[in-house]
Amino acid sequence: MPDASPFQMFVDPSMRYRPMVRWWWNGDRVIGSELLRELDVLKAAGIGGVEINPIKFPNDAQAMDIRPLQWLSGEWIDVLEVVLKGARERDMTCDMIVGSGWPFGGEFLTREDQSQMVALGTRDVTGPTRLEVTRAELLADVSPALVSPQAGALKELFSLMLAPYELNTLEQVTNLNDRTGEERIVLEIPEGKHVLYYLVKLTGYMAVINGAPGANGPVLNHLDKASVERYLNRLADALTAKIGDLHPYVRAFFTDSIELEGANWCNDMAATFQERHRYDLLPWLPFILFKVGEMGNAVDGHYGAHFAQAFEKNVEAARYDFQTLRRELFNECFVATFAAWCSRLGVKSRMQAYGSECDAMTASPMLDIPECETWIRSERIVPFDAADYRVGRNYTMINKFVSSAAHLSGKQLISCEEMTNTDDPFGVSLNRIKAAGDQSILSGVTQSILHGFNYSPPEIPFPGWVRYGTYFSEHNTWWPYFHLWAGYRARISSVLQHSVMHADIAILPPTADLASLFGFQRDPFPQVAYPPYLYELWEAIHQNGSGCDYITEDIIVRSEIKGGKLQYQQRSYKTLLLPEVERLAPNTAKALTRFVAGGGTLFFLNRVPTQSAGMAEQHEADTVAALVSELQKKYPQRAVLVQVDVASLLTWYRELQRRFSVSPDVLLSEPKDFLSQVHYRQAGREIFFFANYSGDQTHTFQAEFPVSRGYKAWLWDPQTGERHPLHWAPDAGTLTLTLGPVASMLIVLESRSAESNERPVPPSAAASPGTTSVLRADWQVELEPVSGKPVSLTVSDWKNPVLTAALDGFAGTITCSTKVQIDATRECFLELGVLHSVSELWVNGHSLGVRWFGNQTYDISHAVIEGQNELKLRLTTTLGNYVKTMKDNRTAMDWSRNTPTYPAGFIHDVVLRVH
Repeated sequence: MPDASPFQMFVDPSMRYRPMVRWWWNGDRVIGSELLRELDVLKAAGIGGVEINPIKFPNDAQAMDIRPLQWLSGEWIDVLEVVLKGARERDMTCDMIVGSGWPFGGEFLTREDQSQMVALGTRDVTGPTRLEVTRAELLADVSPALVSPQAGALKELFSLMLAPYELNTLEQVTNLNDRTGEERIVLEIPEGKHVLYYLVKLTGYMAVINGAPGANGPVLNHLDKASVERYLNRLADALTAKIGDLHPYVRAFFTDSIELEGANWCNDMAATFQERHRYDLLPWLPFILFKVGEMGNAVDGHYGAHFAQAFEKNVEAARYDFQTLRRELFNECFVATFAAWCSRLGVKSRMQAYGSECDAMTASPMLDIPECETWIRSERIVPFDAADYRVGRNYTMINKFVSSAAHLSGKQLISCEEMTNTDDPFGVSLNRIKAAGDQSILSGVTQSILHGFNYSPPEIPFPGWVRYGTYFSEHNTWWPYFHLWAGYRARISSVLQHSVMHADIAILPPTADLASLFGFQRDPFPQVAYPPYLYELWEAIHQNGSGCDYITEDIIVRSEIKGGKLQYQQRSYKTLLLPEVERLAPNTAKALTRFVAGGGTLFFLNRVPTQSAGMAEQHEADTVAALVSELQKKYPQRAVLVQVDVASLLTWYRELQRRFSVSPDVLLSEPKDFLSQVHYRQAGREIFFFANYSGDQTHTFQAEFPVSRGYKAWLWDPQTGERHPLHWAPDAGTLTLTLGPVASMLIVLESRSAESNERPVPPSAAASPGTTSVLRADWQVELEPVSGKPVSLTVSDWKNPVLTAALDGFAGTITCSTKVQIDATRECFLELGVLHSVSELWVNGHSLGVRWFGNQTYDISHAVIEGQNELKLRLTTTLGNYVKTMKDNRTAMDWSRNTPTYPAGFIHDVVLRVH
């Protein structure tokens, strides 16, 4: 059946646009009837699908004698079949993780199929002296502090070399590899300071993180194609033998976080390196590796020899070659194999294609559904921090790279693991969920996959089995209102999945510099941000009204120059930014020359490229420097070196935009750090999503749309599915917009006339000052806790000590009733401010709906009468405060021990505003 019109899809979005959930099958203690019941719970809450995700049973959870099933056993597949058919009957999407936990493996793996790492050890020694050391000592010395070590790992002494502390060339290094088989190694150390380098090869060193029974054990070698095929085929054979074709039931198979804790080797690594780079890797290997810490991160601090400048340049070139090959092999052996396997099964491939081993920009285009992730680390909404890019942001830094790669490969379905929460799942409000979800949308996400929904039978004592994630549960106080956010998000997804994000600015990151100097990082939580503002640069561009993508050197080289733009397939860019790029391939430099000569604008941020990356291109470094220098001389206004004001990127980019006439998609009168936009296009429509991710500030601004000629402006309201005509300001093409805390707008420009059944935008309390008064009244308060007896109180002050005591550790509903005299009934609003609760309001017995985010304001104009009016407000709190009181509940204490106390009830004065 063909899709309805874009607006009809928006009004009533089908299930495929609705958020999905990661469905934790805790310990695989699953029963078919309960799984079907939970599908009904999810569908009733507005959820459109599930990702089946077997996972280790939560620590300290009560099993209640519910038996675990073995992953891929006959019983487990029987239960799986029940769910797959049940989801199809309910019109719900079903994805499946490839295995359990991450990054996949199992006790069934043979040694040849297990992950491998060559790890570095060093010892300083001063001669002349005799050094005696056993092989066992060296093997024991190289023991990375892994997050998930696997017992019984194989350790082999791989390489042994002695180097002078002042190292100028490889010729100074003494190769001792013929001694690696000796149990006791005796070395005569010459006079002076030296460093003993020893490499240890570890096989099967990492265990699957939180694997369910039958899928735990050593991790798979993702750099070996045959191993990957054996793993995937074992899974496919078991499922299809019982279920048959999977494509009627499974939309996609999913690959979770690539956290291989330093995996960097396969049996043919050295031979492949020699073939592709035309020199021997092994003499360079001790010097290009860093010591390995947790999650594969490089260990900080100085170790090893001191390199002369020329030798260090060669080490950096070899490191770049090795780091690049590692990622190439991951793409070839794992990503391509996984994608092809999914295709053979008739299902889509979905993957979080990033990490130190995997590059989002090159791997995401190989997949059907690339995925990123958005976290909630605190209930409090804090401003973005320029000093630390991790602070304040809910999307992770990888989101914009994943969405850029998807756009460059023509993909519009970009999923996101959303609301990941390992800190405080019970304190999260719907207001907080909206703020985080809106940030996802700004970063290019078009589908939400929530993290997560825990399989937990009703007989399990509250709060049930909790493996991970924000507490999306039928036992959550705000669960009856969750469908409001789900519908909001589904409407936006229905539009964006059928639109193309517009971007005419591109950013080329200093990828070669990062690999050469520091090695690729563990995205989305890189140890090194290089340069420090790299992940914030795109924000400043969007906050100033434009759109951008991150790109690669390969994309630049393969692009055409048309009409002053860099054209790559359906994407085109008028402006390129190179943030502190020093290393550049000569072919890239030549392509940039063609771009500028063809009318494009190129900004070098803080420095210009002066050298090449990789050993083979070392001799061409002068070519890069010469090309860039000539480019600057010939086109001084379009190939410009500019200095970045890192402390104020927003205003810095605003000035750059003005100085060089970089016209935006929408010109904002007053850009703010907490206000951003993203621009999409459909046939005949220009679509702008604006979001204010401040928790407490309101912003009124003018938005000037250069494409306004011939267009009507509409507000498509994703909360209600309605649309309202907007009226241009006298200087045609300008709208005056107001966004309160955590507010958003979907503005659609299209060539059409207003229809008779479409009303103007409803009046807003912020439209004019009006007359305000604090509501002073005696409130009849009924407290209905999630556990315990109801309490009735009469208070006139929300800070009443009796009420304060009653709300200590409270979670549930607070119903407040009063009578108020209102003498004017023109436009009348009741303002509650930003709450940590969901509110409902009745005036004179008439329901005025629900407010679940931002400034909770009700238009009561049509419900009030002149004279005395009856008001009833019901507030539904979060669970966090109550869970903190459950001292005898291990699950509750594990998740709430260090969490704050949240305000319950009214945080601000209740205000009556009359216009």
